Amino acid sequence: MNFKARLFASCGVRMLPQPWRLFSRAAEDMALQRIRKVLCVAEKNDAARGIADLLSNSRMRRREGFSKFNKIYEYDYQMFGQNVTMVMTSVSGHLLAHDFKLPFRKWHSCNPLALFDAEIEKYCPENYVDIKRTLEREVQQCQALVIWTDCDREGENIGFEIIHVCKAVKPNLQVFRARFSEITLHAVRTACENLTQPDQKTSDAVEVRQELDLRIADQLISYGSCQFPTLGFVVERFKAIQAFVPEAFYKIKVTHDHEDGSVVFNWKRNRLFNHTACLVLYQMCMEDPVATVVEVGSKPKSKWRPLPLDTVELEKLASRKLKINAKETMRIAEKLYTQGFISYPRTETNIFPKELNLSALVQQQTQDPNWGAFAQRILDQGGPTPRSGTKSDQAHPPIHPTKYTANLQGNEQRLYEFIVRHFLACCSQDAKGQETTVEIDIANERFIAQGLMILARNYLEVYPYEKWSDKVIPLYQKGSRFQPTTVEMVDGETSPPLLLTEADLIALMEKHGIGTDATHAEHIETIKTRMYVGLTADQRFLPGHLGMGLVEGYDSMGYEMSKPDLRAELEADLKLICEGKKDKSVVLQQQVQKYKQVFIEAVARANKLDQALAQYFGEATEIAQQEEVYPAMPVSVRKCPQCNNDMVLKTKKNGGFYLSCMGYPACKTAVWFPDFVLDVARDESVCAVCQPHPVHRLKFKFKRGSVPPVVPLEFVGCIGGCDEMLKELLDLKYLHRSSQSASSASQQANHLQVNNSFNRAGGENRHVRGSTNLAPGHLLSLSSTRTARPAPSAAPDDGNNMVVCNCGNEALLLTVRKEGPNQGRQFYKCSAGTCNFFLWADQQSEDRSSVAPQGSALPQPFAGRGPAGLQRPGGGRGPELFGSNSSDSGGGTVCKCNQPAVTRTVQKDGPNKGRQFHTCPKPREQQCGFFQWADENAAPGPSGDVSLNHFGSSEYSRGLGSKAKRPSSLSSGATAKKARTCSLCHQPGHTRKNCPQNH
Repeated sequence: MNFKARLFASCGVRMLPQPWRLFSRAAEDMALQRIRKVLCVAEKNDAARGIADLLSNSRMRRREGFSKFNKIYEYDYQMFGQNVTMVMTSVSGHLLAHDFKLPFRKWHSCNPLALFDAEIEKYCPENYVDIKRTLEREVQQCQALVIWTDCDREGENIGFEIIHVCKAVKPNLQVFRARFSEITLHAVRTACENLTQPDQKTSDAVEVRQELDLRIADQLISYGSCQFPTLGFVVERFKAIQAFVPEAFYKIKVTHDHEDGSVVFNWKRNRLFNHTACLVLYQMCMEDPVATVVEVGSKPKSKWRPLPLDTVELEKLASRKLKINAKETMRIAEKLYTQGFISYPRTETNIFPKELNLSALVQQQTQDPNWGAFAQRILDQGGPTPRSGTKSDQAHPPIHPTKYTANLQGNEQRLYEFIVRHFLACCSQDAKGQETTVEIDIANERFIAQGLMILARNYLEVYPYEKWSDKVIPLYQKGSRFQPTTVEMVDGETSPPLLLTEADLIALMEKHGIGTDATHAEHIETIKTRMYVGLTADQRFLPGHLGMGLVEGYDSMGYEMSKPDLRAELEADLKLICEGKKDKSVVLQQQVQKYKQVFIEAVARANKLDQALAQYFGEATEIAQQEEVYPAMPVSVRKCPQCNNDMVLKTKKNGGFYLSCMGYPACKTAVWFPDFVLDVARDESVCAVCQPHPVHRLKFKFKRGSVPPVVPLEFVGCIGGCDEMLKELLDLKYLHRSSQSASSASQQANHLQVNNSFNRAGGENRHVRGSTNLAPGHLLSLSSTRTARPAPSAAPDDGNNMVVCNCGNEALLLTVRKEGPNQGRQFYKCSAGTCNFFLWADQQSEDRSSVAPQGSALPQPFAGRGPAGLQRPGGGRGPELFGSNSSDSGGGTVCKCNQPAVTRTVQKDGPNKGRQFHTCPKPREQQCGFFQWADENAAPGPSGDVSLNHFGSSEYSRGLGSKAKRPSSLSSGATAKKARTCSLCHQPGHTRKNCPQNH
């Protein structure tokens, strides 16, 4: 015996041999002596209260924890050879849950294939946080932790969850495991005296099952590795019934009446399927229908008493005999267990261990008025002699009563009575009888009759759930002859199998290794609640349309996923993990890869599922072959400037897009794209400028009429900060470049705020001409060098050739970076973004003499054209890009009331849609009738054109759509044709139909 075992034996605590860390004897002794307070944690509050009540002799002190459902019970107890304070509390089942790490936590928004390899973490669900807080608070004052969870796989895993939480607070905490099968004084005291270590291997098996269930989405209406085989059994039986073809059969039946009744002699051939053959034999019998007794036999007959009760038998028998379904049976059984009335109800054992004192358990039941006399007779006739089964889980004994009670009601009383009667029956004797067999001969055809005389009912006296009746036949003598009362040929037909009952289904699940004794009821309940199956009036399972369609669809894919093989292999592997014969990680990897391959092929053949479901629900909407069934996996666009995590594109709940940091919620860095961004995706091209590398460009699709004419509706640009135009358009505030100068930083702070209430009225495509002539798909991207420098010219820069904008400041030199006719071409614009200055750098020298004076709208060579050679339709008319119905000043224009006119934008469809006009500011019914087009009121530019506000300034401008009738050439002498006068407002430029006052 090692030191630890000897020490605990001397203290009255017998420790089972376990692997211990190598402490010195003195250190171990000191560690035990330091234990003054012990935290004990049970799986449920009822169990905690029951254990504390027994160990404290009902003198425990109750106080509240953070969770109102999980109390704390304190009492003094002798442990480790000294008096200690026991703090008993509980969890409520599993304390922690598995989930995918971000960004896979919301797995319905990513590619399910990624979930087979995505990282998984354990976390405490919100509704269990209070329980966790209680443990964290209580363990601070304790030197040891004793796990009192149920002694099965799940209980072992819950125990390790408790250990994980407590050791996070107190890493050097000593941990012990109490093992027990019932909540009785003897059992819990024995558990205290035989503390062991938690079983990591058993917990590992549960971890594997939990992770695999999460990865294959066992909670979805998709594929559940236990539910589908369970459903498969139901569907298979239903289809067998559907496919069954009745077949007619024929047989000969003989009866003989006597004073005590009638004896039926059954044909030894049983039946024939050939009518003629049976008819010939029948006619032969009828030629001389006298029976000769050829054999009379008698032998003892026994009806075996039941085996000790395990979980599967409890579920089956309660369903058959008590008509209580499996889920309800297990709920009641667990309640009876926590109240101390029965032993642990989740067991695979049907052999009573030798050390279990059965006589004492039988003795408890002698006081009952219904079965007490029978219990006493067991004790008087030599004591309990139970049959032994063949199964043992080496953890728990068979289910049996642990305490007598007569205070239960309803189904609790019925189930408790059943468990008691079953226990007494298996401790009793088999029923005894004498069976008589009589064989007769008629025309060389043999017939047999059997009779039964019951000699001792024994266990049947206490077990009304089984029947065994006398069957009286007269005394026949061998060789005697008699005239049968009837000899007749009867016909019938074969009948199909019956639909499955719950007991039948549980038996099939156990046979094929689907689930465990602890989970059978859950899987059956799942296929019921998901409407895969229903119940007939006699409580048999009938598959629904959804259940039929899913099973047929999955099976048609080539994998018989409704068959039990896949899950049975897993259950076998889990058992090997518990036994230490297989490694957790190896099993998990093999199983994940197996299901992953099944999933890949299933998705590829998903149309088979559609076809199968269509048989029951009608044809589904056709899905194009190239359409992706699942959203793509999130891919990194760039590194987060705050925490260096990946930033990925995501979809807002109400539509729209944003760029989010994968470090959320710890890091909340995000870029929210305006509503006019219809679509955005990562481009494979990488920006060569922005850091940290790589920063992928994005492919944008903008809403028509919401962006300046210079920006195509489909645009590829960088959001890293180098693309000034995109930066201003999307208001990229989150970027902070360390290389920015004070002035450029100021510029960034003052750049345009994106207005999300853009006028979306403009609907026609932009037309470009001249040197840029952008072909479809060729997108413009502007890149800033962030340094103002003079354009290259023939003459050396002496400092007097500095290019200045309309503000009088040094202009900023930018470069066109997108592929196209102007790629690499440089141009100037306002460095502060406050004026509309624009100038191609390579035209600076040749046009220097023609540049308009400072403060003018545009240099003369660009009159009539927008930036990058964009044509301005309509002879220079350019209503405000972001115009709306909101009124603003009419630029000094006054109406007939001598009031400052307001400017509005035509919203009605037609050739003038988007065009601005001045009108009276008063309400419509009080207006003076003043009307004037804004572009006809503006002062002309150097060549008769209106100044164009360049994109990037405080005011955007855009041309009208291509449907507007405008001069095709824009020479300096071009004039517009005089428009007709409106009959409604008597103003030129439109007709009554298109009058702004009529919209």
